[in-house]
Amino acid sequence: MLDRTGFKRRRFQDLYDEIEDKAKEAFGENINTSERSPLGIILRLFAWFLAMIWGVAEDVYNSAYKNTAEGNNLDRLGPYSGVTRILEQWATGSVVISGTPGRTEEAGFQVATETGVYFETIEPFTLGADGKATVKVEAMAPGSQGNVAAGSITIIVNPNPDITAVTNPERTQGGREKETDAEFRDRMDQAVAGGGAASVDAIRGALLRLESVRAATVIPNFTTQLDSAGRPPKSYQAYVLGGDNQAIAKSIFDKGAAGIESYGDISVEVMDLGGYPHIVKFSRAQEVALQIQVDVTKNDSYPVDGDDLIRSALVRYVGGEDGGSYYNGLNMGAQVVYTRLISAVYSVTGVEDVVIKVGTSGVLGTENVHIEPFQVAQVKAEDIEVTSHV
Repeated sequence: MLDRTGFKRRRFQDLYDEIEDKAKEAFGENINTSERSPLGIILRLFAWFLAMIWGVAEDVYNSAYKNTAEGNNLDRLGPYSGVTRILEQWATGSVVISGTPGRTEEAGFQVATETGVYFETIEPFTLGADGKATVKVEAMAPGSQGNVAAGSITIIVNPNPDITAVTNPERTQGGREKETDAEFRDRMDQAVAGGGAASVDAIRGALLRLESVRAATVIPNFTTQLDSAGRPPKSYQAYVLGGDNQAIAKSIFDKGAAGIESYGDISVEVMDLGGYPHIVKFSRAQEVALQIQVDVTKNDSYPVDGDDLIRSALVRYVGGEDGGSYYNGLNMGAQVVYTRLISAVYSVTGVEDVVIKVGTSGVLGTENVHIEPFQVAQVKAEDIEVTSHV
């Protein structure tokens, strides 16, 4: 039923009760409509198919609204907020390839990590006089598993006598999974709040509309003195998680007020419409390194590698490095919820009971870890101490 209060779906039992009443009205009160009677079976079949149609009608109704739409229907609502869903992305980085000086290879030369994460070069390269070349690579599969640690790309997939070694001096980054419905809704809300220009919300909204930007916050200093974080008087500092430096700087320049200084540890030159250069500053999200201690009581179904599985589950929830791969985990400003850590541990079979302590800088406790709006929590598997016993 659709009225001024909205759409109310008719359930199977509601439909069947009405159909049964109508049948008794037409054929008499004594007509047999039991489950095994011919008429009863027919009435129930009609009610079942009508209930399916009502379900489809409800889905169509819900698809028009951000809070109830899902999947592709939610994607179609994104442009009304000025944003589109972030799709799965491939990690990128650079490797140093060594071998015979002058050796040339076309794009597509494959390298990998010992854990089976494959990359390929995205441009041709020629080894220099010193027998080395720095080449850009891209993961062959999308997702956060392509975010690997420095020094982990060491395998040449197709051995070549003229190529003797490969390594990545810095970690690869940028790989991520497709944005979930919940994440997309949150970003739509934040982007809509940032209309107009020359305001904190406008700058933040513009940053959130950029491709691959996971989160952003803008902190102003309205005073005429340096604030506690060292921001100059009458300035603002944008903290951004993800995204391209040049695109971020352009968005800040386009939405920021003229004559108000941007502040941060990253400086990017942006040209105005007249062709004059301007320096725009911003900062990346500050990483908060966590330490976690886990004491597990296990049973017979606890796997042999259960301790490692627990470390992996915690890293995937919080975000950080595990086995040479980096995981996005929590968003910027998101608190580390103590009970969610417990839930992550219980995702491993064979866990009977668990006691967790978490914190920073050796100060561990059994409560949520507070994260500032410009910070993001991170944890390495090596910083998670797991003790399991019967």
